[in-house]
Amino acid sequence: MWSYAAQRLLLAIPTLLGVSIIMFVLIHVVPGDPLASLVGTQGSTGFSREDMEKKFGFDKPIVVQYGIWLGKAVTGDFGRSFSDGTSVGKTVLEAVANTFILAATSTTICIILGIVLGTIAGFHQGRWPDKVASVFAITGLSLPQYWVALLLVIVFSVNWRVLPAQGMQTLGGSDSVVLDVIEHMIIPVVALTLISLGVITRMMRASVLEALNQEYVTALRAKGMKPYRVVLHVVKNAMPTVMTVLGLVFAYNLGGSVMVEAVMNWPGAGGLLNYAVLSRDITVIQTTVLALTSFFVVINVIVDILNSVIDPRIRRSD
Repeated sequence: MWSYAAQRLLLAIPTLLGVSIIMFVLIHVVPGDPLASLVGTQGSTGFSREDMEKKFGFDKPIVVQYGIWLGKAVTGDFGRSFSDGTSVGKTVLEAVANTFILAATSTTICIILGIVLGTIAGFHQGRWPDKVASVFAITGLSLPQYWVALLLVIVFSVNWRVLPAQGMQTLGGSDSVVLDVIEHMIIPVVALTLISLGVITRMMRASVLEALNQEYVTALRAKGMKPYRVVLHVVKNAMPTVMTVLGLVFAYNLGGSVMVEAVMNWPGAGGLLNYAVLSRDITVIQTTVLALTSFFVVINVIVDILNSVIDPRIRRSD
């Protein structure tokens, strides 16, 4: 297993390298001048445009610029923000950590509830539990995340006033910081959960139905195995198919959090990325996109390794 894990980790390196190249090139070829605001604010102090280009390395070919940026990024130096001069690494780390909290929490809930609902639906095909789970899943798939967030804010924050409408913490402090953050998380997490929960529920249901049609299930029941043990065997054999989409679900929640964070004013990577795009702060954009991509790649590596643990045939097939 360790050799399989090492192989997957090594394959992640060229993936991240390729993403960084594409991201760097796209950011530098899109319309807009990242130095325009800097020249305007610092021109009166004696800094010309040529001085600013030399300071930030824009006078060099794009290949050289990428090499310099990558060399610094590998050592943990992501430069400073064009907007306020603060350390980009620290700013992005704090924002991505807040986004990761939402994405990880919603993904965990999706996995647990999706597996349970999908398993119940699969074992009760055509009966009311299957229909209820299917309706719930289809409804979740049909609702845009940002629209759900807005609706929940109107109902629970504006009308009922039981949950906070925005932010991550209450201004002025609270008796319990942890409980305060949890209260602020409820609406964005629910909004992020619905679509992904529908996907996992449908996938798990289909995988359970496929496993139930296998001969080993009939053999287990003929041997008199207890029902709960049959369920465990079926779930174990259905999991590899579901596990393959977990990385995509996490990535979808990361991407969806950008819109939800804008609605909820959550201090995460979505808000930071939106501000960086508007201000053409390319150092922040590059670092934020790279951090989110790294999370996505790492999660997929973890999913591959977990798949190999559940189903050893995957390791032997590589």
